[in-house]
Amino acid sequence: MRFLLKNRRLCWGFLMVSAVLLFSLFGPLAAGHSPFTTQVAGRLKAPSALHWFGTDTLGRDLFARLAYGGRVSLGLGFSVGIISTVLGIAAGLWAGLNRAADQVTMRLCDGIRAIPSLLLSIAMMSLLGAGIKNLILCLSLSSAPSMARLTRSAVLSAREQPYVEAAKSMGAGKGRILFRHIAPNIVSPLIVQMTFLFAQAVMSEAALSFLGAGIPAPLPSWGSILNEASTVIYSARWMLIFPGLAAAFTVLGLNLLGDGLRDALDPLRVQ
Repeated sequence: MRFLLKNRRLCWGFLMVSAVLLFSLFGPLAAGHSPFTTQVAGRLKAPSALHWFGTDTLGRDLFARLAYGGRVSLGLGFSVGIISTVLGIAAGLWAGLNRAADQVTMRLCDGIRAIPSLLLSIAMMSLLGAGIKNLILCLSLSSAPSMARLTRSAVLSAREQPYVEAAKSMGAGKGRILFRHIAPNIVSPLIVQMTFLFAQAVMSEAALSFLGAGIPAPLPSWGSILNEASTVIYSARWMLIFPGLAAAFTVLGLNLLGDGLRDALDPLRVQ
């Protein structure tokens, strides 16, 4: 615990992510306004005591929409992080333990990574249609290859270690070697990579929603709010500032948390 508390990046990252989670969970209740109620007469009102972050183009409370949009963005990012991690680990383990499948799996991952993830997601969304499930699927498929390559490299390094050779000499099967000896020794970099995929998914969702290919209306997300703000950037700057700060704060917290976990899970640093 002393080592963890001395890790400033881990502590700051944990506090920042916790603050965003609390804001997303309890923000709509604290605002006292529904994120979906429109009031055309009160459109584009500046921040005040009644509307802390002002109102948007349809008179909806921006604070409530940012908080509710945080649930959407964070939920989507968490889902993408989990799904892409599971897919990437499965593909990486398969490639690392089966030499025959290694080249095929890695060339497929290279082919996916050769296409910019944002462009690939836009193309897939145009084929599948708008929706949260389709967006999660697109972002997961575009993020899984990086996890697969990391898993493969960790497996290739771990399977040459003396403890794996000793297990083989004692007659241990592939399943026991994988789950008893290799997996526990490669899990730490994979956890760190998952936090980075989480942050990347939040930014990708914001970018896609800003371009109109992400979360469909009227469901709010930080990217869709930025998309609305692009038309009133000179008359209602608060619509651009607050969601931009929320996305930047969240991504910074997730990156600090990932860096802190990398230090905390490194046995050489712990010693």
